[in-house]
Amino acid sequence: MNAKLEDKLKTLPRSSGVYFHKDTTGEIIYVGKAAVLKNRVKQYFQSTRDMDVKTRALVAEIDDTDWIETESEIDALFLESEMVKRYMPRFNILLRDDKSQLFVRIDMKSEWPTISYTRNPSDDGAEYFGPYFNGYAVKKALRYLRKVFPYYTSTPKRSERADLDVHIGLSPRPGTSSEDYKKTLRKLIRYMQGGRKALSKEIEKEMHLAAKLHDFENAALLRNKIRDLKELQQRIMFGDREFLDISKDKALSSIADLFELPKIPARIEGYDISHMSGTNVVASMVVFSNGVSDRASYRKFKTRIEQNDDYYNMQETIGRRTSEKNMKAWGVPDLMVIDGGKGQLDAALKALEERGIKIPMISIAKREEELIVHGTRSNISTAKLDEFRRTPTESIDVTTSGDYYIVNLHPGQRNASSHSGNLRGTDTFSSYSDVTKLFQRVRDESHRFAISYHTVLKRAKQTEGKLEEIPGIGPATRRKLIRTFGSVKAVEVATLKQLIDTIGEAKAKQVSQYLRVT
Repeated sequence: MNAKLEDKLKTLPRSSGVYFHKDTTGEIIYVGKAAVLKNRVKQYFQSTRDMDVKTRALVAEIDDTDWIETESEIDALFLESEMVKRYMPRFNILLRDDKSQLFVRIDMKSEWPTISYTRNPSDDGAEYFGPYFNGYAVKKALRYLRKVFPYYTSTPKRSERADLDVHIGLSPRPGTSSEDYKKTLRKLIRYMQGGRKALSKEIEKEMHLAAKLHDFENAALLRNKIRDLKELQQRIMFGDREFLDISKDKALSSIADLFELPKIPARIEGYDISHMSGTNVVASMVVFSNGVSDRASYRKFKTRIEQNDDYYNMQETIGRRTSEKNMKAWGVPDLMVIDGGKGQLDAALKALEERGIKIPMISIAKREEELIVHGTRSNISTAKLDEFRRTPTESIDVTTSGDYYIVNLHPGQRNASSHSGNLRGTDTFSSYSDVTKLFQRVRDESHRFAISYHTVLKRAKQTEGKLEEIPGIGPATRRKLIRTFGSVKAVEVATLKQLIDTIGEAKAKQVSQYLRVT
């Protein structure tokens, strides 16, 4: 351990948080979380006798350490997961290559959504949160959260009496409607996504309103929720972006400096198009708040005209995103990132110009992870890019193609294939590696979200005809069946009793007879 790091470790706080180990080039090689930063980080520099070979190799390369404090380990767990996904540190992969990552699954499209865990998420219409690297901590956290936000772990049966979970407040109270139950789950999701403070204030307002209306029973329940939320901060659990000081985020500050943005880009939006030969054309909008994915703000679009023209599809998407209604409801992004080359960027810029709106916009080319900036229309200063073009460095290479700047933040490194998240290594470490990884994360997430929506539409189109062909079964009944069972295939294997409980005896027999359900 060098003298500079030794002095730095003396300033470690006793709070919980996330720490970043770096090598001599400044590259983040490991991200971890701690209940007490001072104790956990110092453990790496004590006796290595009891460490395994991989951990000793990590310690040998540590040259510097940074950290972000959080209010509890409940905040640190989610933040650690997001930072590992963004920076992809090689020792996180090396030390965990024998461990599966855990996802939290919530099937919000069902009438009575349940919460479960899986290591293999599938495109089944449910929402997945993760991956998390400490399955025990995540499960423990959600057990605590269940007291504040009661939820089901299995689909409730209406005919059964209230079980123990209902009596001790872990499952919804008798008489709770499906819509009220889903509102509770949405609050749980907001908490998981870092909205604890705003959520606490919202519940407090609801409590005061209930008291004014003399609904003292409900006011007492809300008071208990607030108390339990405060108690959670003393528990060991997880976290997110709410506690991240973005002025200390190297990637965000480097983006603001490189493009001379008026402020650090707190809200970055990424866009991608997905279709199959012009059918089921969809677009995705992913949002990164303070450098961290904000899934609650994601949006998806289905183009009004289906055609095999990515330029038109992108122009329509950006045009709809920047409508007066959506700008007011969703806010104004600080930076827009388009997945594609010069053609996609040009189409997106046209949409902005038609609206008369100026928002910084760039695109990222898939093959070599190069950024593309228009010299005059991207609403970005190119002064620094011109400096780098005239004087290339080991960290950045800038060329021009007509009116476009082609920015390579990782000279000498190449991608293995399109949509690859891994760059081939070199002996040279770019000082813009953090920026590259953040843009990769935005691009990969927009691509994943677009593909996911396209696949859902494609599968629905392939199977929707079966229910439409059943005489006497209208759109409302079809929606109820899909909402309850999740897919046509699940309806086909459902029992007659399950169908009766969902749509009544007469219609259930009709569906059963047509689909030959036993």
